[in-house]
Amino acid sequence: MAQIIACCAQKGGCAKTVTVHNLSVAFKRMGKSVLAVDFDTQASLTTCFGINPDHVPVNIADLMDRQIHDEELPSRSEYIHHCGGVDLIPSSAKLSAVSEIMHHEIGCERFRYNILEPLRNDYDYILVDTGPKLDNLSINALIAADQLLIPVNPQFLSTAGLQALLKTVVKVQRRFNPQIKISGILLTMCEQRTNLCKIISSQIREEYQDTVPVFSHSIPMSVKVGESVYYSQSVIDYAPKSKVALSYQSFARELDGKINHYIPLSDGQEESQNITKFRVLKRGKEVG
Repeated sequence: MAQIIACCAQKGGCAKTVTVHNLSVAFKRMGKSVLAVDFDTQASLTTCFGINPDHVPVNIADLMDRQIHDEELPSRSEYIHHCGGVDLIPSSAKLSAVSEIMHHEIGCERFRYNILEPLRNDYDYILVDTGPKLDNLSINALIAADQLLIPVNPQFLSTAGLQALLKTVVKVQRRFNPQIKISGILLTMCEQRTNLCKIISSQIREEYQDTVPVFSHSIPMSVKVGESVYYSQSVIDYAPKSKVALSYQSFARELDGKINHYIPLSDGQEESQNITKFRVLKRGKEVG
């Protein structure tokens, strides 16, 4: 049964979509069956897989619209695309209109859950790419997810967005999805040669190590990423020997090992991934 992993960030510019794309390819190379889901109104993940969002007859927006109108979903062959060993549910700009309608719908928080849950038995991993802001679409993704992956660009403005995201996750955990766990924070676009990157990366690890895991592997900044996106390829396929490609594959192994070797805690034992308390970066003041 698939683990549903939502990749969320409060701000753009943290390689969120690139991470979902490359993680799906890395998992595929590990022999895993993978479904990638584009839940971003910009349809960036769809484009990364080489699909023109305007030329897709059925996408995630259509599925959500059918949920709103209590209509039966189409056959899977109509909306699941096969992209070099990775399956994809694409998105389009129509998702913006659907998102507006959802504001007035009862139970809209569970629409995404109703779409993904029947697909669990067909995959090892379902990876969901969300938009660069916390809206009802992102909430839908969090409610459907088992795990949350948080990519963070180690710059202060990005870490400020991290604090807002964690507060939202706490609310989702309390009100809708008590089972969701934070897989961890993935440091992306790391310029290890700069002092700023080193300082903030160290600060993130220090401040969150007791409440939110930080992955040991990080993703370096590389021009190969931009080139691979231009050619609608993962960086793993485009530049397989590059440092960034190898880093994504190492991260995929770390994440897979962490998820599949998770040991439930005994009753009464405080769960280390309970996220009802966390520290605010830099000021050192706890909120919860």
